[in-house]
Amino acid sequence: MAGWYELEKSKDGQFYFVLKAGNAEVILTSERYTTRASAENGIASVQKNSPDEAHYERKTSSDGRHHFNLKAANHQVIGSSQLYASQAAREAGITSVKGNGPSTTVKDKTAG
Repeated sequence: MAGWYELEKSKDGQFYFVLKAGNAEVILTSERYTTRASAENGIASVQKNSPDEAHYERKTSSDGRHHFNLKAANHQVIGSSQLYASQAAREAGITSVKGNGPSTTVKDKTAG
């Protein structure tokens, strides 16, 4: 099963989205946006940029865990991963985002 996006609204009224893999695991989380349109533009940016290796920034946290950011062409972060125990797990996460990011399925979770 292909992945999908879930568009959500935080308790403070801001919008954000997550990209889920076909197994329903969250593989990328966006920043918070003040408007729904901005969050939708963020989804479009992930759809466009996720297949391109050059848009991934690999990082290591202070406690040695691995993670990544997906960046747009203007170098702004459009999504961040969870923390992974190994570099191999982080690479698997990137591969999953590359495969699922182009999905056009968006589930709107903003109502009630």
